Amino acid sequence: MRIDLAGFARGGRDHSHSEMLALCETAERLGFEGIWFNEFHFQEPPQAYPSITILASSILARTSRLRVGASAIITPLHHPLLLAEDIAQLHWQSGGRFDLGIGRGTHQDTFCALGVDIDTARDRFEQAYDIVTDAWATGIETTSGRSVGPLLPGEKVPVYVAGTSKETLGFAARNKLPLLLSLDPPEAAQLATCRNILAETGHACDLRESSLSRYVCIDTSRDRAMEKLDRLLPQLHQRRLRAAHEAGRDVSTVVMPDRETALQRKFIAGSPEECAAQLVGLQRETGIRAVRLVFNGNGVIDWQTAERDMRLFSAHVMPALKQRDIAPP
Repeated sequence: MRIDLAGFARGGRDHSHSEMLALCETAERLGFEGIWFNEFHFQEPPQAYPSITILASSILARTSRLRVGASAIITPLHHPLLLAEDIAQLHWQSGGRFDLGIGRGTHQDTFCALGVDIDTARDRFEQAYDIVTDAWATGIETTSGRSVGPLLPGEKVPVYVAGTSKETLGFAARNKLPLLLSLDPPEAAQLATCRNILAETGHACDLRESSLSRYVCIDTSRDRAMEKLDRLLPQLHQRRLRAAHEAGRDVSTVVMPDRETALQRKFIAGSPEECAAQLVGLQRETGIRAVRLVFNGNGVIDWQTAERDMRLFSAHVMPALKQRDIAPP
């Protein structure tokens, strides 16, 4: 099972860039396979890392094995040919260690700030994928008729789709692209929608190459891990309430899950042995062989605590997972 990290680099400049690079070097030493970052622009307070590609370039230069992923780049906000060049360069510089997640985007303020009509986002998103992948495989035809490229002859950048709508999941199915499954809504709903689309259309998308996401609360005993979980749940709920309010959504629809629901849908939690068993069960249930783990509660938990839990996970859960590795269904 591929075990990646996510949730870091959200928020302002609470940590130095040197600390971010040190975290990634630690992640590599501990055996995590990748680390993923989201694209956010024009946030308050300003984000430390609005550009995933610049951050990825820095991390990839400091590591030798760790993969870096975008979860996701909002393609309607970028010129697709420049994006194709940037990703091709990252792929080449890193020896093929960059994973590209793409998304349509729904943040109205960002589209307005950049003068992009959000009503065109769907078309721009789907067209961008075609333009980017064509530029990699066959090249670019300039308006003067001059041909450039291909940018990545004979090579492929792994591409994932982040999204929850039926339209976006249908796009992923048509193009046989794996998914970056989210915590909201739970992946069961996304997978059910995607499987229905595949059954209706006959597309041959392999969902096993997708990536799940889970928060992690781990400790040497179940009781201590459950105490962490119980402290974290209301903090995450307050964040969701703020996000709903800022987006103009009805906050009364945002309900804090109880412990059992959280364990079923969003968390890997317990002793190392229990965490390993839960991950094995998750893979058996979904057939998916990769997961992005969030040790810092998406910025709620301090990095020192998160790194301590990462070390515990590396020392005890990873060896157990290797011993219980599941053959693909």
